[in-house]
Amino acid sequence: MSETEANSVSPEQIVAADSLRAVLEGNLENGLKTEIEPRAYSSEEVNEIVARLQTLEEADHSKKLVIAGFTLEAYNPGDDEDDDQACETCMYYLVHRKFCELPELMLPVEENWSCRFWRI
Repeated sequence: MSETEANSVSPEQIVAADSLRAVLEGNLENGLKTEIEPRAYSSEEVNEIVARLQTLEEADHSKKLVIAGFTLEAYNPGDDEDDDQACETCMYYLVHRKFCELPELMLPVEENWSCRFWRI
């Protein structure tokens, strides 16, 4: 993100994102069951999940978490202990805002979280 983009976020938006991120984290900590697998590694799998997300209301954050398969910890497929799939390594993660800018999600997230879209 460029310095201009970082500055285009108002203090109110930052507070709102921090608040929503805390709510989302609480939902996940309190046992919200998400669709962690199958992971979206192929175009077909990505398109299927995106189509489901597009049917949701923009503010239906819990269902976005469920369908996208969010977890509070980086996902590791198990074949390589160094192959953690965390938000911070995804192309849609905005580091300075701690935000997922995938159009179907647009959610404040933590860097160590993960979802099925990792690095699409």
